Amino acid sequence: MNTAKIKMNELEEGGRRLLFVCKLLYVILPATDFLLYSEKIIFVVLSEFMRAYNTKHFIKILFSLHKSDTLKILFPSMILVGLYSWGIQYLEVGYFHLTAKSGISNVGMIHSLLGFVLSLLLVFRTNTAYDRWWEGRKLWGKLVNDTRNFAIKINTILGDNRQDAEQVSRYLKYFPHFLAKHLSKESTRLALDEDYSEIEKSLKNHGPSEIIILLSHKLNQLKKEGKISEIEMLYLDTQLSGFLEVCGGCERIKNTPIPYSYSSFIKKFIILYVFALPIAYVITIGLFMIPLTVFVYYVLMSLELIAEEIEDPFNNDENDIPMETIAQNIEKNVHQIMSKK
Repeated sequence: MNTAKIKMNELEEGGRRLLFVCKLLYVILPATDFLLYSEKIIFVVLSEFMRAYNTKHFIKILFSLHKSDTLKILFPSMILVGLYSWGIQYLEVGYFHLTAKSGISNVGMIHSLLGFVLSLLLVFRTNTAYDRWWEGRKLWGKLVNDTRNFAIKINTILGDNRQDAEQVSRYLKYFPHFLAKHLSKESTRLALDEDYSEIEKSLKNHGPSEIIILLSHKLNQLKKEGKISEIEMLYLDTQLSGFLEVCGGCERIKNTPIPYSYSSFIKKFIILYVFALPIAYVITIGLFMIPLTVFVYYVLMSLELIAEEIEDPFNNDENDIPMETIAQNIEKNVHQIMSKK
């Protein structure tokens, strides 16, 4: 609970800083320069929450520690595992004076078989979690392409009718921002390049769907006025369906977590497997079994924590999909497309 509050405070502070800088830029810069500079400021602020790195800097990655690093998260429990291993070593070797010929050494055979099963479960767990993350990223990539295509078509169709084109573009610019907010209730509402409060006031229930409804009503109005033909309306309507398909796909990922029983079972399996390690091998390996047990615990539990973090890619965590950054890019692209006559 405290961690969530700290994270929320960090996001709110970043949002306040961003709002202040954007307002300052809005006062001192022309409108064309404001869009360019505000996007750069937004990227800098968001970089505090989204981890950006160069995959070729192997040594730097190896020794870097960040907020979501599993070593920092697991370090207290690793100390407890080390103390547990030392206690087992003391009992078996120092107190009971067990040797390699003792029957307890046969536990290692069962332990080896369980290790194979556990490795299969962890592979399936991490693959499933990454598939969810990658599917979410593909959906947002589809939203980028669909928005660009829609903006190009509507800009070409309306031509010199800039008033209607501007109203449609506002809906297009706002949709990805509200979708990001809809998917992540903890996300900070960042300052946008335009004031969308008028649109937001009219959204009461399912925001993304209501924005598409408003956009559909506007297109139907243009069709009745003869500004859009039947054929043009047909392929514009197909694009609108694509927006809701993206929203529905993201909601499916967000609202369908990995089954609790499966996640809970893997955690219990890892703990039991690690606790059995010193019992089975401390007689033959000795004190070296203590760091070895800690290392095995770190590797196995890290895989589980990584899977937990990426299975829900819409929480604005460090390794989640940068939805607000993508939304800002969409807003910039629509602005550039609609500015061309």
